[in-house]
Amino acid sequence: MTQAPPAASGLLSRALADARSPRVPHTVPYPPERAFPWGGPGVHPAGVGGGVDLDRLLRLSLATPQGTAGRLRPVASAGALHPVRAHLLVGPGCSLPPGRYAYDPRAHRAHPRGRAPADAPPGAVVVLTVTAARTVAHYGHRAWPLLLLDAGHAVAAVALAAAPGDVRVSLDADGEELAAAAGLPRAAEGKGQADPELPLAAVWLPTTHEPALSTAPLTAWAALPGTVEPVPQPGADNAPPRELASARHLLTYLTAGSDATWHPAVRPVPVTAHTLRTRRSAPASDLAHPPAPDLLAQVLATAGSARPDSPAWVAAVGGDTPGLLTATGLLASGDARPTLAHWAAGQRWIGTTGAVLVAHGCPADAPPTLIRGSHLAAGYAAGVAQAHATALGLRSRPIGSWQQADLGAALGDAPGHDWIVHGLALAGPADLPLPAPPSLSGKSGKEERP
Repeated sequence: MTQAPPAASGLLSRALADARSPRVPHTVPYPPERAFPWGGPGVHPAGVGGGVDLDRLLRLSLATPQGTAGRLRPVASAGALHPVRAHLLVGPGCSLPPGRYAYDPRAHRAHPRGRAPADAPPGAVVVLTVTAARTVAHYGHRAWPLLLLDAGHAVAAVALAAAPGDVRVSLDADGEELAAAAGLPRAAEGKGQADPELPLAAVWLPTTHEPALSTAPLTAWAALPGTVEPVPQPGADNAPPRELASARHLLTYLTAGSDATWHPAVRPVPVTAHTLRTRRSAPASDLAHPPAPDLLAQVLATAGSARPDSPAWVAAVGGDTPGLLTATGLLASGDARPTLAHWAAGQRWIGTTGAVLVAHGCPADAPPTLIRGSHLAAGYAAGVAQAHATALGLRSRPIGSWQQADLGAALGDAPGHDWIVHGLALAGPADLPLPAPPSLSGKSGKEERP
């Protein structure tokens, strides 16, 4: 892996500290979502049949449900902005003919973007990208970690929707290789794109009837030249130019120089297709009822075990025995939820929510690989945990923005080494009377969620 230049490492550390600081973002009204940038007629992903059913996969993961205005999608997203896009690298044995495709979630159509290489591995690879302009317009300097969390949630959605089998996920593939495999122009080139796509992760779906024969499913695709360019979309991004350029630069830098590792994806046993169709982030007002302790323990265990590279997870609970719980026992006593509410952009509802799961780690001086991996893996783990919570009948809501959330320092450890990266609020059914809420300090803030 390429060693980061000292100047670039310092820039990244400062950007991470800034995103975690209480500085109020410079935000502007975000523009409407742009038209789908990949031209040509789209085809239905049901296609010709095969071992990988891309119609089912995409309907259960990324498709905009019918009858919505385009904002409501199954995957949680900061501000409901949905910056993640998917490119399909389809080999033999899938419901679409072999080739490259761009997926349009609103129309549920795959747009052909060129042929497949002769040595394309059986099955499909889904490359996940993000566009930054709308998220930067809404969240300013806090946007780039949220884009990583959003991508992690989308990766989890695709992996969960796949048929059980040898599904593998890479959160550390080199960005240039991902872009080459998907046939995307480099971010620096633009190719007329007002908001270029930045590749962050991939899901590999080998055919269910044939074992995976390669550990490098991107290699053949990356050697194939791109053939279809995005439709030019001139116009202003309507985002703070300096912060937008910084977010794009940071995300490009974070994905440079690493070799892909592919970890198996595991779907919690209770999660079904019905779970994936019905999961949604609950309104903050519906999250006050504590989840049953055994169900909370199951979801906490799922979050902690979803990825071997995930940050650690703990649960903050109130009630008669408030404290921070790990999968193995009590980490600290006392009700941490009001402090978490203050750290999470002042969202006061968190102080009385049923329980709050938080992923923590990623030191202030973390290297690029750890920053990228911690945020992508935390988003991925939260996505899997949210699906599990839905299957268990629990309500949930991810919590993305965290300011000054140095959990380690709050617990008496050295400052700067153990920061909250992501969160997931949990609540049980509204079938019991609620206790009177305690008095909370701090101002109310805008709800934020990947």
